[in-house]
Amino acid sequence: MSRIEESELIINERGAVYHLDLRPEELAGTVVTVGDPGRVPEVSKHFDSIEVKREHREFISHTGYVGKKRITVLSSGIGPDNIDIVINELDALVNIDFETRQIKSQKSSLNIIRIGTSGSLQGDIPVDGFVASTHGLGIDNLLNFYRLEQNDQEKELLHSFITHTQIHNQVGQPYISSAAASLIRHFVTNFHQGITVTCPGFYGPQGRILRLGVRNPDLVNRLTDFRFGQHRITNFEMETSAIYGLGRLLGHNCLAINAIVANRVQKEFSKDAKATIEKLIQTFIRIFSDNIS
Repeated sequence: MSRIEESELIINERGAVYHLDLRPEELAGTVVTVGDPGRVPEVSKHFDSIEVKREHREFISHTGYVGKKRITVLSSGIGPDNIDIVINELDALVNIDFETRQIKSQKSSLNIIRIGTSGSLQGDIPVDGFVASTHGLGIDNLLNFYRLEQNDQEKELLHSFITHTQIHNQVGQPYISSAAASLIRHFVTNFHQGITVTCPGFYGPQGRILRLGVRNPDLVNRLTDFRFGQHRITNFEMETSAIYGLGRLLGHNCLAINAIVANRVQKEFSKDAKATIEKLIQTFIRIFSDNIS
């Protein structure tokens, strides 16, 4: 196997991967990603013990235990560009030998679960509800830099989506990837399920108009109305498709669960988003403790 050069995989003087500042032994097999660095301690306060705390730029990580299960919570920052860093470096920590700089012959799979916030695109998915994403549908273009192959059903869904939204003439080629069946099966009770659209921004890319006009002012309505068989778009945000797509290519098990803090159809915003996020974190910790190995 060829050696990965220093300019391609940056390892700092501590022997840690550059952006996340983590060494391989400091990472657990289950990783929770949160966008907000301030949410890391809100998750890790539910750990029974914490053995590692690291911080570099927006990437803060705590590794510890819930009962006898080891777990890491890591802040990703906002957007698919940050997810590109996070997923590639998480994979490097378990599948590249930092001493030889070679890819390991035996690969490891991580459980990577995003706990985030999101906007609902359906009137029946209320503010303060929860969504588990069956698919991440990206209009952010990140996975178009990689060799993501779509199966026949995915191609049909994307074709239907493009025809319905006419979005490809404005933002490039959408892509789609699915959640890990081994994870999403535990997030059914009290969770809505559906397709999550991932956008490369918060304002124009999500159809918000402040002082700038947007190319597709009917975007929210078109996303809300989209149907493909039993599939519909439940919500949108800025990370899920990137996590699902890169995770799929690298062989990891990925899931995104989101607290709904806004309903774009009803024009509502949560009156206590912090309490909703805390409830989602507690729900995840309970499910992790009982079901996820």
